Amino acid sequence: MSKLLAILLSSLILMQSLRIDYDDIIQIDELIEHAQFHKVEYGDNFLVFLSKHYGELKEDHSKNHLEEKKEHEQLPFQCHDQTLTITAFVMQDVFLELETVELPELKDSRFHYQSSLSKKKKKGLLQPPRNS
Repeated sequence: MSKLLAILLSSLILMQSLRIDYDDIIQIDELIEHAQFHKVEYGDNFLVFLSKHYGELKEDHSKNHLEEKKEHEQLPFQCHDQTLTITAFVMQDVFLELETVELPELKDSRFHYQSSLSKKKKKGLLQPPRNS
């Protein structure tokens, strides 16, 4: 049971890091239908289809086939309303110069411990600290 939970949580984290929503998963069937349409209509294989809708041929395909605009908006992995946020952490070489400061030796006799117990009871395991 714990392995199944770990697999589900890790797949959820992977999907969120790749910005895959549940709507995109539901729209996979529309992706397959549109790919089959391109195969019949234009003779495109799946890699050419992906290039036309998600790759370098996307601009040319969207300009030449305006009649398919409504179908293209229904395809998954189209991030029209989302803003992409990129966070980068840059490590810079920062060298701090540490100066050594000499502290005067403090000898304060205000803290002196005097045992109120007799010396016979001091021989146990727990003994108070001694001032040397």
